[in-house]
Amino acid sequence: MGYKDVYESWKADPETFWMAQAEAIDWVKTPSKALFDKGDDLYEWFADGQVNTCWNAVDRHVEQGRGDQLAIIHDSPITGTVHKITYAELQTRVASLAGALRAKGIEKGDRVIIYMPMVPEALEAMLACARLGAIHSVVFGGFAANELAVRIDDATPKAIIAASCGLEPGRVVHYKPLLDGAIEIATHKPDFTVIFQREQEVAHLDEGRDFDWHGFQYGVEPAECVPVEGNHPAYILYTSGTTGQPKGVVRHTAGHLVALNWSMKNIYQVNPGETFWAASDVGWVVGHSYICYGPLIHGNTTIVFEGKPVGTPDAGTFWRVIEEHDVKSFFTAPTAFRAVKRDDPKGEFVAKYDISGLRAIYLAGERADPDTIEWAQKVTGKPIYDHWWQTETGWTIAGNPAGIEPMPVKIGSPTVAMPGYDVQILDEAGHPVAPNTLGAIAVKLPLPPGTLPTLWNAEARFRKSYLTTFPGYYETGDAGMMDEDGYLYIMARTDDVINVAGHRLSTGAMEEVLASHPDVAECAVIGVTDQLKGQLPMGFVCLTTGVNRPHDEIVRECVTLVREKIGPVAAFKLCAVVDRLPKTRSGKILRATMVKIADSEDFKLPATIDDPAILDEIRVALQGLGYAKG
Repeated sequence: MGYKDVYESWKADPETFWMAQAEAIDWVKTPSKALFDKGDDLYEWFADGQVNTCWNAVDRHVEQGRGDQLAIIHDSPITGTVHKITYAELQTRVASLAGALRAKGIEKGDRVIIYMPMVPEALEAMLACARLGAIHSVVFGGFAANELAVRIDDATPKAIIAASCGLEPGRVVHYKPLLDGAIEIATHKPDFTVIFQREQEVAHLDEGRDFDWHGFQYGVEPAECVPVEGNHPAYILYTSGTTGQPKGVVRHTAGHLVALNWSMKNIYQVNPGETFWAASDVGWVVGHSYICYGPLIHGNTTIVFEGKPVGTPDAGTFWRVIEEHDVKSFFTAPTAFRAVKRDDPKGEFVAKYDISGLRAIYLAGERADPDTIEWAQKVTGKPIYDHWWQTETGWTIAGNPAGIEPMPVKIGSPTVAMPGYDVQILDEAGHPVAPNTLGAIAVKLPLPPGTLPTLWNAEARFRKSYLTTFPGYYETGDAGMMDEDGYLYIMARTDDVINVAGHRLSTGAMEEVLASHPDVAECAVIGVTDQLKGQLPMGFVCLTTGVNRPHDEIVRECVTLVREKIGPVAAFKLCAVVDRLPKTRSGKILRATMVKIADSEDFKLPATIDDPAILDEIRVALQGLGYAKG
C-alpha cells in the first residue's frame, strides 16, 4: 500500500485503522474500541484497555529473547565516554529504581519531577515512573530555579529525581543549588528527592530529604509493572504559554504507545534491532517521544548524546556517532545543522566518516530553511526530510512517510499529513481556503492517538488555547498554506511564542521578567531572525521617568535578569533602551511590525498606529543592535 491508500484507509474507517495498529502493543486488557467520545469536543483513545508503558518499552523485548540487544548507547563527547546498556540490564536497573521509589511511597497517579541532563539515568527515571503508573514531568536541566518552582507548584510532585550537575563544553552546570532554590521558592514541597551524583560534581545532600540514587536502591525489592487504564496520564510536559504561565500538556498512556510504535517504521524507516538517534534533550517533547519511548517501544537501540553539534570536539561529531553506532535514521533540529554548516561549509568532516548505513535525516523543531536543507543534501548525499509537529501532538502532524513510500521532497514543505490528522487551512471565519492561500492551520477533531487530550488541571485553558477559535478543530497556532498536491507549508506562528534553536519560548514570560526591573516602566520582547538559532529574543525597555543611570548598565542588568529567571536557554542578549514603544490606539504593542523592521522586511503601516514617528526611533535602536539594515 502506498501513502494515499494508507491515509484513505484511515479516513474511511479510523476505528478499524487504529484498532489494527493497537495489535502491535502488549495489553493487560485489550480495549473494546479505539475512540471514546466524551462529548463537547473531548476525546480519549483506548480508554478501557489496560496496559503498562515500561512493559512495552523494556520487559517484552527481554521476554521475546532480545535481552542481549543494546537498548541505550550513552555517547558523551564532553566526558569522552561511551556506555552501552542492553535491554536485560535496563530491565534490572529500572525495576530496582521503581522498587526504591515504591518503598518510599510512590504509587500509581503520584507525580514525580525529573530534572536531569543527557544521561541514561534520565530515561531510567522516566521508565521507573511508567513502571509504577506514576506520572512524570521532565523539566529541562537548563531551566532556572524560578521556572522549576512554577512547575513544582503546578504538578505538585511527591518526589523530584535530579542529577548533581549537567555538563556543557568547558563548564559544569550546578543542578543541586538550582533544585534547592526551586524547592525554597515553591509553595508545594516534595516529600523527598533522589540525587544521581556525577563524578564531575558531588552535591551536598540534606539529611532526611535528599537520597543518593544508588544508596536508596540498596536492598529493595524490584518492582513489577503496574497495569494502568488506557487514559491514565503517562506524563505532563510543560510548554510555553503566551501568558508566561506554562501549559502542562498531558499524554495518555495507550494512545502514546500505539502512535509512537506506528511512527518508528512508517515515518522514520527503522526496523526493530536497528539504531535510531534523535539528537535532542529529554527535557523536550522530542526527547520523550524519540529518545526514550518511541525507539524502546519499537525495540530499537536509542542514543543518549551528551554533546554539541560543534565544539565537542568539532563539526564532525554527528558523523562520528552515526558511523560508530551504525545509526540508520537521524533526527535533529535545523539549528544544529546551521552550526555544523558554519564551521564546515564544504562538508569536509563528512568525508572522514562512513555514513553509508544512514537512510535519511529528519529535521524538526523549527522551520527548516532551504539553504540548510540543500547544504545537508549536498554534503551527506542523504534524503533530508523536514517534518512538523508540536509538544501538544507528541508525534508528526505532517511529514514524509518514508517507511510507507518516500515522497518527492518539496523544499520548504514538511510534506503531507499523517494518518489521524485531517489538516485544514482556514480563514478567520473558520472556512477552508483555496490551495496556495495563507490561513490558520487547524486539525479537524478528533486528534489521533498520542496527542494531548487536555492540559493538566486546566481544562478551561485547554479549550481556550486550542478549541474555541475554530469550533470542531484543534488550532495549531501556526499559519500556512497547502498546495494542490496536499503538501503543507508552515509560514509563521500566529502568537508570540518564539523558537530559539528549537526551544519554544514565550516572549510574554521574558517581558514579565524585564518589567520586574526597578528602572523599567514598560517593555516588549520580539523574536528576530538569527542565522544560527532561527530566532533570538530582543528586548526593548522604556525607563521610569527620572532614571538617569547609564543605559548600557541597565541593559546589562536586564540581560542578567532574564538569564537568571528564564535560564541561559533563552539566549537573551539583545536589548535596547527606547523612549517609547509603537502601539495601536487601543494600546496594543505592534510587535509584528517591530519584527518586520528588525528583519528588514516590507510592512504595511498599521491603520490603527498611534504615532508613526515612533517606528523611526525603533529602527535606530534596532540598527544599534545590528538589525534593520535594509
